[in-house]
Amino acid sequence: MVTNIDSVFAGLADPTRRRIVERLARRPLTIGEIASEFPISQPAISKHVRVLEKAGLLQRTVEGRVHYCTISPQAMQQVSAWIDRQRRYWNGALDRLERLLAKPSDEKRKS
Repeated sequence: MVTNIDSVFAGLADPTRRRIVERLARRPLTIGEIASEFPISQPAISKHVRVLEKAGLLQRTVEGRVHYCTISPQAMQQVSAWIDRQRRYWNGALDRLERLLAKPSDEKRKS
């Protein structure tokens, strides 16, 4: 599955959706179980779940009238890989800047 990391970040931008993801990381839950922990309506929770599902952060299976949600770690892994690349780039850039600033003044003028 290829996930658009923009949609993953958009999905995680809302604190309610982040809490849903945190809860699903512990165990699969039904929509009703998810909704029971929030002071908002079940239809509002369903909308949040649809956003997370579209972003690839969770998978939903339906058995009769019960909707079960499970975390989908692939989307988070792709975002984590992107963050790791950014961290390596910026750490390298800041290390180079630190070395440049640490050079004596007359050495800097020769460069």
